Parts: sequence; structure tokens; C-alpha cells
Amino acid sequence: MPYLLVAGLVGACSDDGTSNGTETSSAGADLYAQTCASCHGDDLRGTDQGPSHLSQVYAPDHHPDATFRMAIRQGTPAHHWDFGDMPPIEGLNDDEVELLIAYIREQQEIHGFEPYPPP
Repeated sequence: MPYLLVAGLVGACSDDGTSNGTETSSAGADLYAQTCASCHGDDLRGTDQGPSHLSQVYAPDHHPDATFRMAIRQGTPAHHWDFGDMPPIEGLNDDEVELLIAYIREQQEIHGFEPYPPP
């Protein structure tokens, strides 16, 4: 019986010993609030400064994670929207970029995608 307890505890932790899932989501949400929400909205539904990350345009089959990485690191010219160019987001390390992308993808799974173009 002790073996099952240990296996269960190991399964609930990531490789570095921290619990995964909720903490990762929380860290991603905090980073999103600090670096993305002013343009893309606290709820990811956009503002007058930037588009919704819940738009079909940002589905993984149209904008894969690599596209998000590039936009965060290098910025991106406006191409689907009239909000203007997105500047690069300075000061994030690779792990933080991955947390942001994971948070966005998680929220997309939870809330689904909005039609493009918006109604």
C-alpha cells in the first residue's frame, strides 16, 4: 500500500518537485495580467488596443505556439487587425514565454473560439 501513496505523490508533482497544473496556470495568469492584458484584455477578449486571443485567428492550426513565441520575442506587424503593430514584450525569459502560451491555450480550451471576423 505505501507504494501507491508514493506513486500518487510523484504523479502530482512536476520534475522540479513543485505541483503542476494549478500553479502553472496561476503563474501564467499572473504573467498575462502583467504583460498582455492591457492590450488583449483581462479575459483575453481584447480591448481597443489589441485583439481577442479567443479569436479563431489564434487557434493552434492558424497561429501555432511558435508564432506566439515569435510575436512575444520580436513583435509582429498588424496583419489581421487594425490595432497597429505589436511591439516585442521585453524582459521575459523562455520559461515565462512558455507559461504565457500555456495559459492562453488553456483559456482557449476552456472558453472556445470566437468567430473571425467578429460579428
